[in-house]
Formats: sequence, C-alpha cells, structure tokens
Amino acid sequence: MRHFPQLVILLSAMMVVASCSREDRILRQPPSANDTLNTIQISGLNPGANLIPTPASANMYEESAYAVSEGQKLYEEYNCVGCHAHGGGGIGPPLMDRNWIYGSEPGNIFATIMQGRPNGMPSFRNRIPQYQAWEIAAYVRSMAGLLPKGVSPNRADHMNVKPAESSTPEQIPTGISGAPEQSK
Repeated sequence: MRHFPQLVILLSAMMVVASCSREDRILRQPPSANDTLNTIQISGLNPGANLIPTPASANMYEESAYAVSEGQKLYEEYNCVGCHAHGGGGIGPPLMDRNWIYGSEPGNIFATIMQGRPNGMPSFRNRIPQYQAWEIAAYVRSMAGLLPKGVSPNRADHMNVKPAESSTPEQIPTGISGAPEQSK
C-alpha cells in the first residue's frame, strides 16, 4: 500500500501526457489539382444565369497554424506587401476590411492569386505551386479575422510592424456569402 499513491500519480501523469495532441503539420504537400481554377466563380456573369458552385477549399490550410504562418512568410517573400502593405492597402486594396471585390471565400482568394485581376494584380499561375497559393489565401483570410483565433499566426517576423492576426476583430465581408461583389 505504500506505493499506491505514487502509482496513482504516475498513471494520471501518463494519461495527461497521452491526451495531449499536437497539430498535424503537412510537410509533404499533396499533388495539385489543376481543375480547381476552372470551377471558381470569378464574376456573377454566367451563361444561362446558373451559379457556378465554389469548390470546397483545402481546409487543411485554414485549420493549420503552421500553414497560415507559412502563408505569412510567402506573403512577405512574394512582395505582396509592396501593394497591399501589411493588409492595410496601398496600391492594392486593403485586406483587413469588409470590402471584398472578388469574394472572401478561400477559392476566390486562390483564384485572384493564381489568375490575377485587371489593373494591377499579377497572375502567379505557373510561377508558384498551388499549395503555396492556398497558404497565402489562408493567411489573407487570417488578416481579415476570418479564421479561428487559434489558427492565426501570433508571432510576427522581426520586421513586421502590424498587430498579430489573432487580434483582428472578425468582420463580415460584404457581398453574397463571400461571392464576388456585384456592380450596382
């Protein structure tokens, strides 16, 4: 009976350690699906007035703090800050407000990155892998407060001058459920 309290403590410590789980990090990216871009609605204009369903995003990027922080690094490295600053806008539109011209859904942001937009946004198709575009899209959504706070990167790089994405209040995007904004 002398060892019973020690055994209970040891077993409870083992149960606590066994119950802890870490986020799964995807270090080897799955192959890209080339048909993704052909299924994303770019505008409200469609033949036959049928809406094209927005494909399900690769949620593995939006549910992973590692992928979002990788998107933050890529945002800096691909010089997105040159036009969008650190999300507050500049030459390009701000990414931390409610006004999303081309939609706030991950698929819309992915299409914007890969296909570009008129009057300034270059196309990154065939320049960056699709998984990196999904990581950047997840990071852009985190800047607008559209991701859960536990997923957003909290530690900024040493040169970063803006507050952490997890401190951005959630703002409901304008438009119809994240669909491209229609001209009035």
